[in-house]
Amino acid sequence: MIMIRFATIGSGVIVDSFLRGASHDPRFVFRAVYSRTPERAADFAARYGVGTTFTSLQALAACPHVDAVYIASPNAFHAPQAIMLMEHGKHVLCEKPLAHSLAEGKAMVRAARANRVVLMEAMKTTLMPNFTQVRNALPRIGPVRRYFAQFCQYSSRYDRFKEGEICNAFRAGLGNGSLRDLGVYGLAPLVYLFGMPQRLQASGTLLSTGVDGQGSLVLTYPGMEAVVMFSKISDSFLPSEIQGENGRIVIAKLSTMSRPSLELRDGTTEDLSVPVMEDDMYYELKEFIDTIEDGREESAVNTHRMSLDVLNLIDKAGKIIQSK
Repeated sequence: MIMIRFATIGSGVIVDSFLRGASHDPRFVFRAVYSRTPERAADFAARYGVGTTFTSLQALAACPHVDAVYIASPNAFHAPQAIMLMEHGKHVLCEKPLAHSLAEGKAMVRAARANRVVLMEAMKTTLMPNFTQVRNALPRIGPVRRYFAQFCQYSSRYDRFKEGEICNAFRAGLGNGSLRDLGVYGLAPLVYLFGMPQRLQASGTLLSTGVDGQGSLVLTYPGMEAVVMFSKISDSFLPSEIQGENGRIVIAKLSTMSRPSLELRDGTTEDLSVPVMEDDMYYELKEFIDTIEDGREESAVNTHRMSLDVLNLIDKAGKIIQSK
C-alpha cells in the first residue's frame, strides 16, 4: 500500500469536508498547509495537528515531502497554482470546475501529461456509488427524452452582499458565480452520461459586480433535451430527474446523488440507493489515490476529456449570459 503525502490550498469549509473524507483512507497523509497569510496557514494547520505551513507556492512546489496537493482556492487561481505544482512533479486534485476557462484547463492537462503526474477534477458526484446506480438503471427507462438538473441554493454570503460587503463568492475576477460554482454539478453528470450537445442556449441574472447570480441552460441532443438550472440567490427543493419513455429516475439532491429512485410507467418503483459514507468526499480522494497507485495517467471516470468538455460548455454559456 502506498502512502500519499498531501498539502492543501484553501481554508474554507470545503477543505474541512475533504479532510474528513480523506481521513477514511489509510493511504492519505496530511503533511502541509498553504495559505496566502502565515496567520491563516498556522491556524488551519493547528486545527489538524500539521507542522508544516507555506505562504510561498514556489516553496510548496519544491518541497520533497509532499507528493500531491488538493487545490480549493478561487477558480481563477486553479490553473496557475496547479501548473506550477505539476511542473515540480506534484499530483493535483483540483476543485471544480477544473479551471476558470477551457484554455486554462487545456494548459493544465498539457502540464499533467508533460510531467507524468495525475490531474483530476474533484467532482465527487460522478464518483458516488449512487451515481453508478443511476447510470446502470438508465436502460430501464427506455429512450431518454429529458435530463433535468437543478442546484439552486441561497448563498450564506448573499445577505452581506446586499448590504454592500463584496465577498469572494460575488467578487469579479475570481472566476466565481452560480454557473461555475453550482451549474457544474448539473453539467458533469450530463456530459458523462450523454456526451456533448448539439446546441446550447443560456440565460441568467447578473449582479452589480458582473457575477452571475442565477441562470438556466437548455442543451439539445438528438431526440433529447437537457435543462440545467443554478442559483446562488434563491432556493429550490425540486429533485433532479432523467425522463425516459418507460419511466424516470428521480434524484433528491444532485450534488450528493442522494436518494435516487426508479419510477416506471407500469407503476413499478424501486429505491436505487446503496449505503454511502457520510463523509462523501472520500470517494473522490479514493479515486485519485487509486489512479496514482495503479500508475494510470488520469481517472477513468473524471477524465480530462470530461472536465474539458464541461469547461467548454461553461465558457459558451458564460459568454451568452454576460452578453445579455
